[in-house]
Amino acid sequence: MTDRPYVLLSCAMSIDGYIDDASAERLLLSNDDDLDRVDAVRAGCDAILVGAGTVRRDDPRLLVRSARRRADRVARGLPPSPVKVTVTGTGDLDPTARFFTMGDGEKLVYSPSGAVEKTRERLGDAATVVDGGEPVTPATVLADLAARGVRRLMVEGGGAVHVQFLTAGLADELHLVVAPFFVGDGRAPRFVVDGRFPWHPARPARVLEVRRIADVVLTRYALSDRCDGDSPDEDGPG
Repeated sequence: MTDRPYVLLSCAMSIDGYIDDASAERLLLSNDDDLDRVDAVRAGCDAILVGAGTVRRDDPRLLVRSARRRADRVARGLPPSPVKVTVTGTGDLDPTARFFTMGDGEKLVYSPSGAVEKTRERLGDAATVVDGGEPVTPATVLADLAARGVRRLMVEGGGAVHVQFLTAGLADELHLVVAPFFVGDGRAPRFVVDGRFPWHPARPARVLEVRRIADVVLTRYALSDRCDGDSPDEDGPG
Protein backbone atom coordinates (compact mmCIF):
# COMPACT_ATOMS: atom_id res chain seq x y z
CA MET A 1 0.00 0.00 0.00
CA THR A 2 2.38 2.69 -1.22
CA ASP A 3 -0.33 5.36 -1.33
CA ARG A 4 -1.67 4.73 2.16
CA PRO A 5 -1.44 7.40 4.88
CA TYR A 6 1.76 7.69 6.88
CA VAL A 7 1.03 5.85 10.15
CA LEU A 8 2.53 7.05 13.44
CA LEU A 9 1.84 4.97 16.56
CA SER A 10 1.95 6.70 19.95
CA CYS A 11 1.92 4.92 23.31
CA ALA A 12 2.89 5.50 26.96
CA MET A 13 3.62 2.53 29.19
CA SER A 14 5.13 1.50 32.52
CA ILE A 15 8.64 0.05 32.80
CA ASP A 16 7.11 -3.42 32.64
CA GLY A 17 5.06 -2.66 29.52
CA TYR A 18 1.57 -1.91 30.87
CA ILE A 19 -0.56 0.88 29.39
CA ASP A 20 -2.94 0.99 32.36
CA ASP A 21 -3.55 -0.76 35.65
CA ALA A 22 -6.50 -2.96 36.65
CA SER A 23 -8.33 -0.28 38.64
CA ALA A 24 -11.36 1.72 37.56
CA GLU A 25 -9.30 4.92 37.45
CA ARG A 26 -7.16 5.76 34.43
CA LEU A 27 -3.44 5.39 35.18
CA LEU A 28 -1.39 8.50 34.34
CA LEU A 29 1.74 7.45 32.44
CA SER A 30 2.84 10.84 31.16
CA ASN A 31 3.39 14.41 32.36
CA ASP A 32 2.45 17.92 31.23
CA ASP A 33 5.54 18.41 29.07
CA ASP A 34 5.01 15.13 27.28
CA LEU A 35 1.31 15.79 26.82
CA ASP A 36 2.24 19.06 25.13
CA ARG A 37 4.58 17.12 22.84
CA VAL A 38 1.73 14.74 21.97
CA ASP A 39 -0.47 17.76 21.28
CA ALA A 40 2.09 19.05 18.78
CA VAL A 41 2.19 15.65 17.06
CA ARG A 42 -1.60 15.59 16.89
CA ALA A 43 -1.64 19.05 15.33
CA GLY A 44 0.57 17.77 12.52
CA CYS A 45 -1.75 14.88 11.62
CA ASP A 46 -4.88 14.66 9.48
CA ALA A 47 -6.61 12.01 11.61
CA ILE A 48 -6.32 10.29 15.00
CA LEU A 49 -7.43 6.70 15.50
CA VAL A 50 -8.26 4.81 18.70
CA GLY A 51 -10.09 1.54 19.25
CA ALA A 52 -13.65 1.37 20.51
CA GLY A 53 -12.39 -0.04 23.81
CA THR A 54 -10.36 3.13 24.37
CA VAL A 55 -13.44 5.25 23.61
CA ARG A 56 -15.44 3.30 26.20
CA ARG A 57 -12.72 3.06 28.85
CA ASP A 58 -10.92 6.41 28.65
CA ASP A 59 -13.61 8.66 27.10
CA PRO A 60 -10.94 10.70 25.22
CA ARG A 61 -11.58 14.04 23.54
CA LEU A 62 -8.81 13.61 20.94
CA LEU A 63 -8.61 17.34 20.25
CA VAL A 64 -5.66 19.67 19.73
CA ARG A 65 -5.48 21.48 23.07
CA SER A 66 -3.24 24.44 22.19
CA ALA A 67 -5.14 27.49 20.93
CA ARG A 68 -2.09 28.54 18.92
CA ARG A 69 -1.87 25.16 17.19
CA ARG A 70 -5.60 25.14 16.46
CA ALA A 71 -5.34 28.64 14.96
CA ASP A 72 -2.35 27.60 12.87
CA ARG A 73 -4.29 24.65 11.46
CA VAL A 74 -7.23 26.89 10.59
CA ALA A 75 -4.88 29.37 8.90
CA ARG A 76 -3.68 26.50 6.70
CA GLY A 77 -7.24 25.67 5.69
CA LEU A 78 -7.57 22.71 8.05
CA PRO A 79 -10.11 22.01 10.80
CA PRO A 80 -8.93 22.98 14.31
CA SER A 81 -8.34 19.31 15.20
CA PRO A 82 -7.75 16.18 13.11
CA VAL A 83 -10.54 13.85 12.03
CA LYS A 84 -11.39 11.40 14.83
CA VAL A 85 -11.50 7.72 13.88
CA THR A 86 -12.46 4.57 15.75
CA VAL A 87 -12.97 0.93 14.87
CA THR A 88 -15.68 -1.19 16.47
CA GLY A 89 -16.47 -4.87 16.24
CA THR A 90 -19.93 -4.69 17.81
CA GLY A 91 -21.26 -1.14 17.44
CA ASP A 92 -21.52 -0.80 21.22
CA LEU A 93 -20.57 2.87 21.41
CA ASP A 94 -22.17 5.65 23.43
CA PRO A 95 -23.11 8.66 21.24
CA THR A 96 -22.73 10.90 24.31
CA ALA A 97 -19.02 9.99 24.71
CA ARG A 98 -16.63 12.92 24.37
CA PHE A 99 -15.21 11.34 21.21
CA PHE A 100 -18.51 12.22 19.52
CA THR A 101 -19.70 15.33 21.38
CA MET A 102 -16.52 17.42 21.70
CA GLY A 103 -15.18 19.21 18.66
CA ASP A 104 -16.88 20.12 15.41
CA GLY A 105 -14.69 18.00 13.17
CA GLU A 106 -15.55 14.79 11.36
CA LYS A 107 -15.89 11.52 13.27
CA LEU A 108 -15.53 8.23 11.43
CA VAL A 109 -16.53 4.82 12.80
CA TYR A 110 -15.43 1.69 10.92
CA SER A 111 -17.72 -1.24 11.55
CA PRO A 112 -17.90 -4.84 10.28
CA SER A 113 -20.54 -5.30 7.61
CA GLY A 114 -22.76 -7.31 9.95
CA ALA A 115 -22.84 -4.54 12.57
CA VAL A 116 -23.15 -1.48 10.32
CA GLU A 117 -26.94 -1.14 10.65
CA LYS A 118 -26.81 -1.49 14.43
CA THR A 119 -23.94 1.01 14.68
CA ARG A 120 -25.75 3.58 12.54
CA GLU A 121 -28.94 3.23 14.56
CA ARG A 122 -27.02 3.62 17.80
CA LEU A 123 -24.94 6.64 16.78
CA GLY A 124 -27.40 8.49 14.58
CA ASP A 125 -25.82 11.66 13.22
CA ALA A 126 -23.03 11.66 15.82
CA ALA A 127 -20.60 10.08 13.33
CA THR A 128 -20.20 8.71 9.84
CA VAL A 129 -20.33 4.91 10.02
CA VAL A 130 -18.27 3.19 7.33
CA ASP A 131 -18.76 -0.42 6.25
CA GLY A 132 -15.28 -1.85 6.80
CA GLY A 133 -15.95 -5.32 5.48
CA GLU A 134 -15.79 -8.57 7.43
CA PRO A 135 -13.65 -8.24 9.45
CA VAL A 136 -12.41 -4.66 9.52
CA THR A 137 -8.66 -4.63 8.87
CA PRO A 138 -6.05 -1.85 9.12
CA ALA A 139 -5.51 -2.09 5.37
CA THR A 140 -9.21 -1.44 4.71
CA VAL A 141 -9.26 1.51 7.09
CA LEU A 142 -6.13 3.04 5.57
CA ALA A 143 -7.44 2.66 2.03
CA ASP A 144 -10.67 4.45 2.93
CA LEU A 145 -8.86 7.19 4.84
CA ALA A 146 -6.55 7.76 1.88
CA ALA A 147 -9.60 8.17 -0.37
CA ARG A 148 -10.85 10.82 2.08
CA GLY A 149 -7.62 12.79 1.80
CA VAL A 150 -5.91 11.64 5.00
CA ARG A 151 -2.15 11.68 4.47
CA ARG A 152 -0.92 11.33 8.06
CA LEU A 153 -2.63 9.15 10.68
CA MET A 154 -1.80 9.05 14.38
CA VAL A 155 -2.79 5.82 16.15
CA GLU A 156 -3.15 6.27 19.91
CA GLY A 157 -4.27 2.79 20.93
CA GLY A 158 -5.29 0.76 22.66
CA GLY A 159 -3.12 -2.29 22.68
CA ALA A 160 -5.24 -4.41 20.33
CA VAL A 161 -5.23 -1.67 17.70
CA HIS A 162 -1.48 -1.20 17.99
CA VAL A 163 -0.94 -4.93 17.54
CA GLN A 164 -3.13 -5.00 14.43
CA PHE A 165 -1.20 -2.21 12.72
CA LEU A 166 2.19 -3.57 13.80
CA THR A 167 1.64 -7.20 12.82
CA ALA A 168 0.19 -6.09 9.48
CA GLY A 169 3.40 -4.16 8.79
CA LEU A 170 1.38 -0.97 8.33
CA ALA A 171 3.20 1.31 10.77
CA ASP A 172 5.90 3.78 9.77
CA GLU A 173 6.92 5.29 13.10
CA LEU A 174 6.50 4.54 16.81
CA HIS A 175 6.67 7.00 19.70
CA LEU A 176 7.05 5.01 22.91
CA VAL A 177 7.08 6.81 26.28
CA VAL A 178 8.15 4.91 29.40
CA ALA A 179 7.00 6.06 32.84
CA PRO A 180 9.36 5.53 35.81
CA PHE A 181 7.39 2.83 37.63
CA PHE A 182 6.08 -0.74 37.43
CA VAL A 183 2.46 -1.93 37.38
CA GLY A 184 3.13 -5.60 38.08
CA ASP A 185 -0.45 -6.82 37.57
CA GLY A 186 -1.19 -9.42 34.92
CA ARG A 187 -4.83 -8.30 34.81
CA ALA A 188 -3.80 -4.92 33.38
CA PRO A 189 -3.56 -4.26 29.61
CA ARG A 190 -0.14 -4.34 27.95
CA PHE A 191 1.28 -2.32 25.06
CA VAL A 192 1.30 -5.42 22.84
CA VAL A 193 0.41 -9.09 23.14
CA ASP A 194 1.84 -12.09 21.28
CA GLY A 195 2.02 -11.75 17.52
CA ARG A 196 4.23 -12.08 14.44
CA PHE A 197 5.91 -8.69 14.20
CA PRO A 198 7.98 -7.62 11.18
CA TRP A 199 10.71 -6.28 13.51
CA HIS A 200 12.80 -8.95 15.22
CA PRO A 201 16.49 -9.62 16.06
CA ALA A 202 17.32 -10.16 12.38
CA ARG A 203 15.38 -7.04 11.33
CA PRO A 204 15.35 -4.51 14.18
CA ALA A 205 13.55 -1.19 14.14
CA ARG A 206 15.77 1.88 13.75
CA VAL A 207 16.10 4.19 16.76
CA LEU A 208 15.59 7.80 15.70
CA GLU A 209 15.74 9.56 19.05
CA VAL A 210 15.89 9.01 22.79
CA ARG A 211 14.79 11.98 24.86
CA ARG A 212 14.22 12.58 28.56
CA ILE A 213 11.05 14.61 29.16
CA ALA A 214 11.00 15.42 32.88
CA ASP A 215 10.42 12.04 34.55
CA VAL A 216 9.55 10.01 31.43
CA VAL A 217 11.66 8.84 28.49
CA LEU A 218 10.59 9.05 24.84
CA THR A 219 12.06 6.71 22.24
CA ARG A 220 11.19 7.25 18.59
CA TYR A 221 11.54 4.29 16.24
CA ALA A 222 11.51 4.20 12.45
CA LEU A 223 9.47 1.21 11.34
CA SER A 224 9.60 1.72 7.57
CA ASP A 225 11.64 3.41 4.87
CA ARG A 226 8.96 6.10 4.69
CA CYS A 227 10.17 7.53 8.01
CA ASP A 228 12.65 10.35 7.38
CA GLY A 229 13.56 10.88 11.03
CA ASP A 230 12.26 14.46 11.29
CA SER A 231 10.68 15.22 14.64
CA PRO A 232 6.99 16.18 14.31
CA ASP A 233 6.88 18.11 17.62
CA GLU A 234 9.44 20.88 17.20
CA ASP A 235 7.07 23.85 17.33
CA GLY A 236 7.64 24.41 21.04
CA PRO A 237 5.10 24.65 23.88
CA GLY A 238 1.59 25.60 22.91
